[in-house]
Amino acid sequence: MSRCVLLILLVLLSSVARLAHAATDLSYGADPRQTMAVYLPPHPRDAPIIVMVHGGAWMFGDKDNPGLAEPKAGHWSASGAIFVAINYRMLPQAGPLAQAQDVAVALAYVQRHAREWHGDPSRIVLMGHSAGAHLVSLLAVAPSLTRAAGVQPWLATVSLDSGAVDVPGIMNNPHARFYDRVFGNDPVAWATVSPYDRMAAAPAAPMFMVCSSERRESCPANERFVAKARQLGGKADVLPVPLSHMDINRTLGAQNTYTDQIDAWLKKNAGI
Repeated sequence: MSRCVLLILLVLLSSVARLAHAATDLSYGADPRQTMAVYLPPHPRDAPIIVMVHGGAWMFGDKDNPGLAEPKAGHWSASGAIFVAINYRMLPQAGPLAQAQDVAVALAYVQRHAREWHGDPSRIVLMGHSAGAHLVSLLAVAPSLTRAAGVQPWLATVSLDSGAVDVPGIMNNPHARFYDRVFGNDPVAWATVSPYDRMAAAPAAPMFMVCSSERRESCPANERFVAKARQLGGKADVLPVPLSHMDINRTLGAQNTYTDQIDAWLKKNAGI
């Protein structure tokens, strides 16, 4: 084993050692996919909570995927925050709308049980990457979905390079074939699961839309979303970053300018 690889392993082990698990597969629903992992800082006390939703094209992915929990959990643990990573049902079992409902149920579960982990249920940030970013963005602008699950207001939503901010915009233009499997061919259904189209009023909590400047359509779609949220009187910001779609997820929490930008926004808009 090279010295470099050994050093990386030691850093990762040190990060994990600073964390404790309240649970690695805590069930929030009856389905085997409806589980979450809860990472606790050493001495939580009224701790803020980051709830993370993985990506995977609505068809695959897992809360235990490399780069999903770490380095994020270790980074926010150092500031006393709890980190929660959730799973949800996937296609073909559940489509995007049902997946968003799963995320809402998981969020409500976190709010109900936060005190058991010495967390503060009123200080929650909802975050997601790729398909997960689509789901958290949809919940942020579709209050009927969160009300149905019993979700209480949360502090902020962070979307990490959403795979589908404007679903009709994707489907009415040349697109990757897997979108047809995910969203079908019904324009009415497209609008139902499109964060841009579901936004009829200002999002209740601030939103931070991170986008990859390396992907042609990512930043323009996110910029249109932010412009609409602001026109409606909401608080929303967009952050273009020169990172790949996957690195936007994998490098968040590491020591870099990108993590510093997320931290600065969270401090300003969520007090975390």
